[in-house]
Amino acid sequence: VKKKKSPQIGIREREMASGWGITGNKGRCYDFWMDFSECMSHCREPKDCSLLREDYLECLHHSKEFQRRNRIYKEEQRKLRAASRKGEETGDATHTHH
Repeated sequence: VKKKKSPQIGIREREMASGWGITGNKGRCYDFWMDFSECMSHCREPKDCSLLREDYLECLHHSKEFQRRNRIYKEEQRKLRAASRKGEETGDATHTHH
């Protein structure tokens, strides 16, 4: 993987040397890269390709997926704590979780 300074968007982006993944098959994000790359080669402004760039980066890093999982986990923990507090207040053992 080569690093290339993109003159259009002013950030470092990775230029894929080939479409092959480590198993010898097409890389999992190659299609996203090709869509983004194609858009960048034909767009008038880099922001026109921002959604495709976002899709490609999500494929690489799963940032949004991890953020969502973290939010779900925190909400589940909040609900468990609230149920536990409610059970303690009423003295009812049916609200405790094992």
